[in-house]
Order: sequence, then structure tokens, then C-alpha cells
Amino acid sequence: MHCPFCRNPDTRVVDSRVSDDGLSIRRRRQCPNCNRRFSTTETASLNVIKRNGVLEPFSRDKVVSGVRKACQGRPVTDTDLAVLAQRVEESIRATGASQIDANEIGLSILPPLRELDEVAYLRFASVYQGFESLDDFEEAITLLRVENAASREARPTDEQAP
Repeated sequence: MHCPFCRNPDTRVVDSRVSDDGLSIRRRRQCPNCNRRFSTTETASLNVIKRNGVLEPFSRDKVVSGVRKACQGRPVTDTDLAVLAQRVEESIRATGASQIDANEIGLSILPPLRELDEVAYLRFASVYQGFESLDDFEEAITLLRVENAASREARPTDEQAP
């Protein structure tokens, strides 16, 4: 890291801290040449490969705007959407990849969206899973019903709880 004051190519790290959002690291540095201090912020870049092959930086705002369309008319708040976008970004970053296909982002939105609102999930899934007919919708709805019934049976009722 070059010193911004004297352009010395060698600086040393005095202190490192994770930012409040946990997505970047703030480093306090000192130049051994001029002894001045400065701060840097380091983030891991995450790029999205669009369908046309163009690369662009990942944006939570784009996740929110895409999901907002599926949630139109549903009881979903802006806070819910922000939390969903954060969960999606965290799951993508956990893969360790620096580039991810836009379709993979769409597919990674599905599980948290399903927990948030099943109707919005079906709307969104119809695009990202390529529903082509009513049969695709019926199959997805049947799968949701089966999984919901299984999760209800797995939960202890008030009478069964210790």
C-alpha cells in the first residue's frame, strides 16, 4: 500500500477492525518514511455475470427491486426485503466465489423468499425456475403443501411440548 502523503511503497498496519456491517475491514496504517498515519477500507469484491456476459458489481438494491416486484400487493415490508437481500448476499459470499452468475443469485433468493411469503415465492420462482405451464405452478404448489404439512407434523403441539 502506497503512502498517500509521500508515495512510499511500504506501509505497516497499526490496527485492523471489522466494520459494523461485517462486510469490510478498516485498517489504520503508518508510513515508516514520513511517519504519517492513514486509514484504508478493504472489501472483497463480488461481481455478477449477467446473461449477456457483462460483469457488474453485486448490488443488494437490485435484489430488493427484483423481489419487490414479486411482493407487490403482499404484506412484505421494506425491512423484510432488506433482511432478505442481506441473507442472499451472505449466502453468496459464503461460497467464496468472486464472480457469480445472475441466475444463481435468482435461485439463491428462493429459499429466504419462500420463508417470507409463499405467493411472492411462486411469482419469483416462475421466472427463475422457468415455469412454462400451469402444470409447473400446480407442481410447485403441491410441493409447498406437502412440505408445509410435513413441517407442521414435525413441530410439537402445545399438548406434546414438555
